[in-house]
Amino acid sequence: MKDKLKHAFYIGKSEDFDPTEEQKIIVDKVCHEVVKRHMVLPATVLLETFRPLNYIGSQIMNFFQPMVTAVLPGDGYNDFSQFLEQRGSVDYLCRRINEIEDDSQISSKDSSISDI
Repeated sequence: MKDKLKHAFYIGKSEDFDPTEEQKIIVDKVCHEVVKRHMVLPATVLLETFRPLNYIGSQIMNFFQPMVTAVLPGDGYNDFSQFLEQRGSVDYLCRRINEIEDDSQISSKDSSISDI
């Protein structure tokens, strides 16, 4: 009995989080939009502020799913809400936003150098 209860309330580590390929595609689309709109700092602050509530946010997304999917086709919404349910999803989002921003800054510097 003691062995069964040993891991009854185990919550995985955020470092162990690895999204599915579908989730990676959706998250990258979201992150690219954040960088394209120059909203990296506000998005990062928002994500860090609401980190403890990411699971609740995903459940709110599940509540609104019937209304949103009536307007927006596809399973991306559902995949994104399942992504947010996982511990470590906020870390992954912040990391991807920063990586994409760094890549875009490097490519813009390279293009400005080649214009000279």
